[in-house]
Amino acid sequence: MTTTTTSVRTLISRARDGDRDALGYLLEHHRPYLKLLARRMIGERLESRLDESDIVQQTCLSVFGRIEGFDGDEPDQFVAWLRTIHEHNVRNALRDHVSTQKRTVNREQALGADGAVREVAPAQQSSPSQRLMQGERAVRLAAALQKLAPDQREAVRLRYLEGWSLAEISEHTGRTKHSIAGLIKRGLSGLRIELRDEHH
Repeated sequence: MTTTTTSVRTLISRARDGDRDALGYLLEHHRPYLKLLARRMIGERLESRLDESDIVQQTCLSVFGRIEGFDGDEPDQFVAWLRTIHEHNVRNALRDHVSTQKRTVNREQALGADGAVREVAPAQQSSPSQRLMQGERAVRLAAALQKLAPDQREAVRLRYLEGWSLAEISEHTGRTKHSIAGLIKRGLSGLRIELRDEHH
């Protein structure tokens, strides 16, 4: 299902009226955005221990239980509402993970749950990548990123959403800086095509 702004508005209206299929389509449309947002909040340090798909699923369940309380009509309003629910679920997963780790492992450095969440959660400042990741535009970008080859997607994500240097990405992936630059160039080219095709 190709989802335009008009069709998203229609899905929002139908979902608010109790149409569970419409809500399912709406959530499926936003799934790549939710996964990307969860991955950014979880960070590299915990990505092997927390599954963003599980958190996205929890957010979908939360939305099914709360859609009647959503009173907006516009896609950007829905994205902001969805993001608030999702960020809450990610923070809960991070807090639960830290709490479980503290109970099961005698850690040399004990971190308080709030401190650990602050350490791995993104800062509340408004950086260029954070502004980019807000609203319906972010949903389209996340969907376009999902269509890239995995290595291109990761290189673009690390460079432009996480702000890593080519040297840092090279060290992280074990590839040369030249190879990383090529992945980023091809990835950006693919994104341009994907986002341009979406408007036609």
